[in-house]
Amino acid sequence: MAEKIAVIKERLASVISEDDPFFQACLLDERKGVANLITSFRRTQAKQKALYEQLEIMKYYETEARARGFERIAGIDEVGRGPLAGPVVAAAVILPEDFDVVGVNDSKQLNEAKRDQLFDAIMENAIAIGIGIKSHEVIDEVNIYEATKLAMAEAIDALPVTPDFCLIDAMPLKYCEHELSLIKGDSKSVSIAAASIIAKVTRDRMMASFDIEFPGYGFSKNMGYGTKIHLEGLQKQGICPIHRLSFAPVKNIFLASKS
Repeated sequence: MAEKIAVIKERLASVISEDDPFFQACLLDERKGVANLITSFRRTQAKQKALYEQLEIMKYYETEARARGFERIAGIDEVGRGPLAGPVVAAAVILPEDFDVVGVNDSKQLNEAKRDQLFDAIMENAIAIGIGIKSHEVIDEVNIYEATKLAMAEAIDALPVTPDFCLIDAMPLKYCEHELSLIKGDSKSVSIAAASIIAKVTRDRMMASFDIEFPGYGFSKNMGYGTKIHLEGLQKQGICPIHRLSFAPVKNIFLASKS
């Protein structure tokens, strides 16, 4: 008696390749339901293969650095340069050479659930992770560009091991003896992409906490960016303690309140 379709589906979930004897037996099953399962299996395998191929592509700069003799390669990225409120957060991540977590990419290209999943996987598999946070006060004092550089340097210093090569997203940091700045690095380097995910999830969780402390601006949804809800909150409630006073329109509201 042939196995039920539901049983075959469950067993196929643990099959790794088409060479598996069970998969080969399924190919001989003429039922349409089994044929559909085979099609679905092959589609899933193709997607997984593409993800692994993408991972290898994103290891290019790390592989090049290792070929030059570097061993502790850190990816550095930041999040939060554009919002009207909250800190800028940077992360530095050193991954092992055999890092095999697929799907790591620019955090902006991932939904919240996927970011959270990858955040946990990176935290578990990374050799070292450092976080740098510069508050809205620092941003107002030195400007967002300089605050971002300070957050990145802090993230590097927070690593429990010292990197011997740094891959940095977009901006030249001139903080490491050996570094490479990559435009759109979070989509080119797995280490930078991992750092972007760590920084993004860390900051998002901070903004969710700020939303409880300072309601009415929608911080848990807009992360401090100037959305309609946020701007309406500014008009109704004025500025709150985490707003960046040097950023328009917050600056305009602040100056108006002082006049």
